[in-house]
Amino acid sequence: MTAPASDPPPHVTAASDALSLRAGSGVPGVSDLIAASWERSRDAGVDAAQPHRSFTDDINTGSLLVRCAQPVLEQLEIDTADLPLVIALSDKKARIVQRIDCSSVVGQLLDQVQFAPGFDCSEAALGTNGIGTVLEAGQPISVVGSEHFTENLRMFACTGAPIIDPVTRRIEGVLDITSLAQAWSPLIPTLIKNAAKDISRNLLLDRNQSQRAIFETYLRVAARSARHAVFAFGDTLFIASPCAQQMFDASEQQVLREHATFLMTHKEHAGDTLALPGRKRLVHLWGTRIFAGSEVAGIVVTAELVSSRRTGLAGDFAAQASPQIGVTAPQPAEIADAPFCSHGSLAGGRSPAWVRACGELRAALENKQPALLVGETGVGKSTLVIELFHSIYPNAHSIAVDAAQIGAEVTPSDISSLVSNRSEPTLHIVRDIDQASPDEVEKLEEYFSVVESLDGPAWIVATVSQSPPSSDLPCCELLSHFDTTITVPPLRCRTDDLPAITATLLHTIAPKHKIRVSPAAQRLISRYSWPRNISQLREALAHAVRRRPVGEIQDDDLPGYCQTGSRRALTPLETIERDAIVAALQNVAHNRVAAATQLGMSRSSLYRKLKTYGITA
Repeated sequence: MTAPASDPPPHVTAASDALSLRAGSGVPGVSDLIAASWERSRDAGVDAAQPHRSFTDDINTGSLLVRCAQPVLEQLEIDTADLPLVIALSDKKARIVQRIDCSSVVGQLLDQVQFAPGFDCSEAALGTNGIGTVLEAGQPISVVGSEHFTENLRMFACTGAPIIDPVTRRIEGVLDITSLAQAWSPLIPTLIKNAAKDISRNLLLDRNQSQRAIFETYLRVAARSARHAVFAFGDTLFIASPCAQQMFDASEQQVLREHATFLMTHKEHAGDTLALPGRKRLVHLWGTRIFAGSEVAGIVVTAELVSSRRTGLAGDFAAQASPQIGVTAPQPAEIADAPFCSHGSLAGGRSPAWVRACGELRAALENKQPALLVGETGVGKSTLVIELFHSIYPNAHSIAVDAAQIGAEVTPSDISSLVSNRSEPTLHIVRDIDQASPDEVEKLEEYFSVVESLDGPAWIVATVSQSPPSSDLPCCELLSHFDTTITVPPLRCRTDDLPAITATLLHTIAPKHKIRVSPAAQRLISRYSWPRNISQLREALAHAVRRRPVGEIQDDDLPGYCQTGSRRALTPLETIERDAIVAALQNVAHNRVAAATQLGMSRSSLYRKLKTYGITA
C-alpha cells in the first residue's frame, strides 16, 4: 500500500484556487464529484486559506454507531499497523468521534489542521474532504492532495465511505482513512468500503440483539403477569399479550404506545396513570426501559385497569373563558390589565401525557405549590397555566413576565409595585427562566422573595425549555423556590389532540372565515413532527389561510416543510432548497424527472436530497 499516486495536474489546483466554477460547466481533469464539492464549498463561504473550524465536546462516545464500529476499528488497526495512515470515525453530523493513529507522524500533522475528535469536518466547515464530502455525495470518495478545497489539507489523501443503517437506509456516520498524499494507494477505497459494510452489518446485529432483549424481557414479565396486559415497544417492534388484546382495542393500544414512548424519554422506571379516550377508563402503567449501550432500545409496559370512572384530571377547557389577566408591556415594569378573549382552548386535550401534566398542574395550583413547568419551546406552557388557573379560580388575576425582560433597569420599587399593590389572588408566571442572565436572575430572586412574603394568596409558576435545566445555567439558583416539576409533552406526543388544536388555531387566525381542513391536509399535519410545536403549527396554518382564505385547506396549501420528514434541524440554505424541491414537485404533478430538470440538477442528486430531507411526495 505504498505505491505513490501521481501528482494532480496543475490546473486542478488552479481551478480550486480560482473559485470560479459554474454549475454544469465541469472542470477538465477533475471528477464531477470533486467539482460539485468545490462548488458547495465555495457557496458555503469556506475560506480556502484559513477555514473556520468549530469544536464540541458533546459527542456521544457510547452511541450505537461507536459500539458497532469498535470491533471493526480494532481489526482495521491491526491490519494497517505498519502503514503511515490514520483511521477516523465520524457521526452523521460530520463530527469526528474517534481517531486511531497508525502513524504518529501523520497523527501529529492532522493535529495541526484540527482533524481530531470533536471537530466539525462538514463541507461547510472544512471544504472538500473525506468525511464531509461523503455525507454530501452519499457514496464513497477519495480526495487526494490538491483535490482538497482548503490549502492546509492538500498534503493529505482522504478516503471515506458512508456507514449505512441497513434498516432505515440512512447514513449514520463515515469511516475515513487519511494518509499523506504521496502514500495513497488505489487499494485503500476497497479496504474502507469493506470495513464500512462490516459496521453496517453490526448495526443490524446490534438492533436484533436489542429486539431480542426486549422480547426476552416481555416473556419474563408476561409470565409473571398473566392477568395483566403487557406490551413491548421498540423501534420496529410492537407486542401485545393476549390479555392486552382483549382488554384494549386497536385505538387504545395506539394511545398506550404513544404514552409509553413519552415515558421512555423521561423515566428509567416508568409508572403513570392515564385516562383512555372514548370509554374514559383509568389505566395504571408501570414498566422499565431497556438500554442498548447508552441509548434506549425499547420499553416493556404492564397495564392495569384502575376504574371506569371519569378521572377529572383535566377539565373541559373549551367551555371556559379566562378573565382579565396581566400582561407585560414593552417596559417590564409597566403592567397593563387587558381582557383575555379566547375563541377556544388550547389547553384542553385527551392525550395521556397532556392529561397527566394537567392533573399534576391542577394539584399544584390547588395546593398553592410553586411549580416549574418543563417543556419544549412552543408547547403552550403559559397557555396551559393561565387557562387551568382561571378555571380553578375564576375571580383571580394573573401576571405574566418574561425572565429575559427583567434587566438592570427594573428597580426594587418596580418589583414592589408590580407585586404588592394587588390585594386580589394573583398568579405570577415567569416565562423562560433558563434564558435569564445573572443580573436578571438576581432580579427574579428578589421578585420571588417579595411574592413569597405576601399575606394574600399568590402563586408562582415558572417555565423552562431545557429538561432538566443545565447545571451551569444562572437560573439554577432559583430552583429552590419551587416544590414540584411538571413536564409538558411536545405536540408530536399529542396526535389525538391535533384536529381540535388545528380547529382552535384556525378560529383564532381567521375567526370570521368559513374555512376547514381537508382529510389529506389533516393527515399531513398528523405525520409532521412539529419541532417548534404549537407556535410552528400556527405559522403553518396562517400560511395556508393566506393561500386559501375560505373553503377547504388542501395539503399543498401547507408549507413545504410539512411534506418532509427530516430528522435533523436544517440550515437556512437547506430550508430554501427543500422548499424549492417541494414546489417543483408540486408544479410538475410529482414527476421527479421533470422536477430535476426544472431544478437544474441530476436525477441522482434529486433522489438523494429527497431522502436527506425526508420528502415523501
